[in-house]
Amino acid sequence: MSGKELPSQARVVIVGGGVMGVGLAYHLAHEGWTDVVLLEKAELTSGSTWHAAGQITHSTSSFGLGKCVDYNIGLYSGALEAETGQAVTWHGCGSFRLAYTEDEMDWLRHTLSVGRSLGFNIELVGPEKVAELHPFYNLEGVLGALCTPDDGHVDPTNVTMAMAAGARQLGARIIRHCRATNITQAENGEWVVETEKGTIRCEHVVNAGGTYARQMGEWSGLQLPMTSMTHHYFVTEPVPEFEALDKELPVIRDDKKVSGYIRMEQKRGLIGIYEKENSNSVWHDHCPWDYENWLFDADYDRIMPWLEESLNRMPIFAELGIQREVHGAISHPPDGNPLIGPAPGVRNYWCCCGTQIGIGWGPGLTRELARWMVHGAADISMREYDPRRFGSYATKDWQVTKAHEDYKLRHEIPFPHFNRLEGRPIKPSPLYERLKEKGAVYEEVYGHERPRWFAKDGVEQRDHYSFRRNVVHDMVGAECKAVREAVGIMDISAFTKVEVSGPDAEALLDRLVANRLPQKVGGIALTHMLNRRGRIELETTVVKLDEGRYYLVCAAFFEQRLLDHLNHQRAGEDVEVILRSNDWAALSLNGPKAREVLAACTDANLSNAGFKWLTAQEIEVAGHRLWAFRMSYAGELGWELHIPRDSTLAVYDALWEAGAPHGITDYGSFAMNALRMEKGFKGAGELTNEVTLAEADVLRFARTDKEYLGKDKTLNTDLPWVCAYLEIEPDGIEDGHGGEAVLLDGTVVGSTASVAYGHTVGKILAFAYIRPHANVPGTEIEVVIAGNARKGRILGEPAYDPQSVLPRTDIAMEAAE
Repeated sequence: MSGKELPSQARVVIVGGGVMGVGLAYHLAHEGWTDVVLLEKAELTSGSTWHAAGQITHSTSSFGLGKCVDYNIGLYSGALEAETGQAVTWHGCGSFRLAYTEDEMDWLRHTLSVGRSLGFNIELVGPEKVAELHPFYNLEGVLGALCTPDDGHVDPTNVTMAMAAGARQLGARIIRHCRATNITQAENGEWVVETEKGTIRCEHVVNAGGTYARQMGEWSGLQLPMTSMTHHYFVTEPVPEFEALDKELPVIRDDKKVSGYIRMEQKRGLIGIYEKENSNSVWHDHCPWDYENWLFDADYDRIMPWLEESLNRMPIFAELGIQREVHGAISHPPDGNPLIGPAPGVRNYWCCCGTQIGIGWGPGLTRELARWMVHGAADISMREYDPRRFGSYATKDWQVTKAHEDYKLRHEIPFPHFNRLEGRPIKPSPLYERLKEKGAVYEEVYGHERPRWFAKDGVEQRDHYSFRRNVVHDMVGAECKAVREAVGIMDISAFTKVEVSGPDAEALLDRLVANRLPQKVGGIALTHMLNRRGRIELETTVVKLDEGRYYLVCAAFFEQRLLDHLNHQRAGEDVEVILRSNDWAALSLNGPKAREVLAACTDANLSNAGFKWLTAQEIEVAGHRLWAFRMSYAGELGWELHIPRDSTLAVYDALWEAGAPHGITDYGSFAMNALRMEKGFKGAGELTNEVTLAEADVLRFARTDKEYLGKDKTLNTDLPWVCAYLEIEPDGIEDGHGGEAVLLDGTVVGSTASVAYGHTVGKILAFAYIRPHANVPGTEIEVVIAGNARKGRILGEPAYDPQSVLPRTDIAMEAAE
């Protein structure tokens, strides 16, 4: 069969021949799946790939993305051409990211810390170093720069063609000029891809459609959120000053002044701009199928302020004409991160799309997707890229609003906990307005509005962004103090809530969870669901409401992942899976006075004998029936109250009134995170698809006397890393944000996963994945925060209440004393 003929069957069909689709074909073949067919409607790279500027940088604060970028640079700078014999045209000129303000310098310092943990060739330099290597740039106002000398740029078409050659050499087939016209799923689970040249059936189908991906998803009833935004770059006439250069100048990333990048293009200049106002989106409903190598006319009015500033920054360009205008469309998902992974609600439909920086990110992400498809899990955390991170709330209008927001933020400082405010609220809880009136500053999680912290004492009710401590630090400290010493109440309605019931509910759950299911009605178990690679899919609390009826609670962003895992792993069981997240809200009541507050609102027996630790009861609070779970993520005496949505406000008001004499305080997710870190409770930052239960050091929640999915892999004790718990010396200025390098005797042995200041214990606390030999309690280590090494120590027990006396006792306050 020739490469032009369409086969009738394949294991995998990839639709789309840009850098993402071709990259996936290449990496699937390298992972051992060679029965792969890629379909491209025109020529390879004729969509967004061909007009990409092709830059790539180690300057990223994302630990997972940093791994991808480093792999990509290695691929471009020699490995791919050596393997395939195809020219790649790598320009290893290095790059600088400039800083004009202390906030930008803090960003670069944090990026330096993450780069150190990944082993990057990276340093923070002064303006004089930039001037030495790039004498033509106007550095007025520049405080410093991040220097990444291994960066560069590459020809997008050459890269894609080289990966295509590599894929073909390993047995994959690429069929050009074959447009897909429909994708549907047959009753036997196979995917049917209809094309202009016939029909092909497959086990796995991949949407790598670029700017067509959203409308392709609609063929299969899928809502894949992304919007096409248009981006300019310009190539100048030849630059006389470049003629005498024997070495290519570094790429300059100037986020503040240019909102983009400037580099050499042969002996010409190249200027790319992401305008911060008046951004432009196209094809909200339909990208025309006949568009190939398509560009729009330049819109100089839209980008003129930044173009003028670029000429100010590169005065040698000022008298030159523009020789080439590139104004093309690029996909932007609502949060800027690609859609890489399983589509929601279906089996074996994979997304490889929504990538706004395909050359910079693509090969590394497609390698991880290939591993996910072939082996059952990727080797980096895919939480930021999983297509199931969005729900039905992501309507087309909302997608457009968020894509414009993302585009304009492309060259803004990515502050810790940066809060994207456009298009909100989408899913407010019943307490949204009440808590907003009380100072709540909200964050969005899976569409839900969840309080982060509460503004009080004249502090402005808004986000206060910084890499350093600011006024929010003290607000959160006060919330933590209230929970530890009196009582705090939190709206936790954003949690995913799913009911699993039916004759086979126990059997299904028992083979999916690593822990033992609760045996008695009202029992509670904390457990984990794994994939076939033994990696952690998600952590969940399981409550036995009745015989054959279970209630599962997990983090909001795992809602669709949980639903898919339950439904895809069924083997004929008679089970009903019901989503309760939208029907039920929830409150968390924690602190030594929690029992007194709750007792004032209910006739239920709340004593240790009447309501035991880690049990659940259906009780009446303020005249409303609800489920009360005696458990505490804060590590205090406490209950979670799961409430029918319409009863939530009345229950909250009653608890608040009862708690007033005890100093009840609202608290948010920032305090919750600090409290759980003090208790050494692992969260989503630690429990990812990268790790097994043993590596995450949570084997105590697994059983060896039962079978469950992934058991054979998770009990492996030959560990490349392990999750350590550590304290870090505070400096009163910056506490760290995750991804920082951990050093033992000056050598990098791992990196932090989560970092928070423990207000109760007066220490910075962190979880870090490190080499097992370094994870010895009492071991002195260092953690690189803001570019500087800080002293730290491995802890062998929780920093607060290590014996967990307080959540279990009737005399919590006495025990605390």
